Amino acid sequence: MRILIGFLIASCLLMWSTLSSCNKNVLLSKGNLTFSTDTLVFDTVFTTVGSTTKSLKIYNPDQRSLQIEEIELMGADQSVYRINVDGIAGHLHKDLLLEAQDSLFIFVEVTLQVNNTTNPLIIEDSIRFRTNGKDQYVKLAAWGQDAYFHYSNFQAQIFDFNEGIWPNDKPHVIYGAAIVDSAKNLTIPAGTKIHLHKNSLLYVYKGSLQIEGQLGNEVVFQGDRLEQDYQDIAGQYYGIYLHQALPSSINYAILKNGTSGVHLFSEDPNNTSYTLEIQNTQIYNQARYGIFIFAGAKVKAENCLISQNGTHALLVLQGGDFHFNHCNLLGYGASTNPAVGISNYYNDYQQNQTLVSSIEEGVFKNCVIYGNLNTELAFDTIQMAGVQLNFDFDYCVFKSENTYTDSFYGANTFWNQAPLFTNPSERDFTFSSNSSLSNKGINSAVFADILGQGRGNPPDIGAFELP
Repeated sequence: MRILIGFLIASCLLMWSTLSSCNKNVLLSKGNLTFSTDTLVFDTVFTTVGSTTKSLKIYNPDQRSLQIEEIELMGADQSVYRINVDGIAGHLHKDLLLEAQDSLFIFVEVTLQVNNTTNPLIIEDSIRFRTNGKDQYVKLAAWGQDAYFHYSNFQAQIFDFNEGIWPNDKPHVIYGAAIVDSAKNLTIPAGTKIHLHKNSLLYVYKGSLQIEGQLGNEVVFQGDRLEQDYQDIAGQYYGIYLHQALPSSINYAILKNGTSGVHLFSEDPNNTSYTLEIQNTQIYNQARYGIFIFAGAKVKAENCLISQNGTHALLVLQGGDFHFNHCNLLGYGASTNPAVGISNYYNDYQQNQTLVSSIEEGVFKNCVIYGNLNTELAFDTIQMAGVQLNFDFDYCVFKSENTYTDSFYGANTFWNQAPLFTNPSERDFTFSSNSSLSNKGINSAVFADILGQGRGNPPDIGAFELP
């Protein structure tokens, strides 16, 4: 009887094994994979800076499950690329079962080594997929670019001090901060490309900064992520911070995708001139402010286009002086705040006090302050003994729910007359001859517009002049 039972058990096991083998042949696909792309391309990646993570999707198009024998990064441990398959990192993965008509993500990153060249280069590798004895490949390609790196860590007392002239043959990448120290001067020549890592800034502490861009060869500030997904993401870095700076200047620059384009804190008490003179410059898509004047700093701006920022194009807080001529100070972004906010006080809640300062020069001439909101110009000021509020607004187009008759608004202030910009959502702020900006300005020492077009007589209001 025991022999019979043993025979039956053995027979059953043999039958199960045979059926299992048959089932394997029946259930598993003899096909191969398909892919979301045959080449995974990374846009320009700076050496030593890791890329964003990109994904590759693999598919089993068959009605049966597919056994993936191997997924291998061909460069293995020597590759600049890294892969992650189904949540597991490593350059080789074996025996993965992909269900019928299912898919799987593979995540890829790349970090390039310094190449000591000013020219971009391309770094390639591939991922091999083996199914049913057949190899399929997806190529990996990254454009690499060497750069000048600036690194400061205030907590660790690591400081990157800068003076003289930055070379412009390679981009500059800032981690933490690039610092211009007290009494030092940094000049940034035309064509320099500056990329800032998250929360990083160009910090000028009681020194001076000269940005010397040219028409068609501007100095550009942006984040250090160059992938297409980051082209219009605000807040990728902080910005330019001038702390009691000596007289500084910016000409033909583009500041985009930061937090505060230019943040000015106070002014050197010995400086009788402007803290900053800024000309022919575009500042847009900042998470908060285009220009932030705080606690007495002074700014003169000409031919500047400041638009589509998260809070204000221009904020004056706790006083300071400003003189804007032929500038566009615009909303047209997602902000629910006016394009321009002006206040001569600041509530310091930590010290439980209100700090009030003067605005000895507050000038808008030949400027347009406009946007999608009903009011794009807002005041919040405190008048008291010893505090000066000297405003002079004329030959301007303002958008406001209320129109005002204060004496500092000149006779040529145009309220709520649409500038009819060509396409604000695409940052095209040119206009046609039927615009309220056309021939409404007054002559000044600004003889050409932001594009080099000569000014008419009378000139147009704003940064652009009709040809």
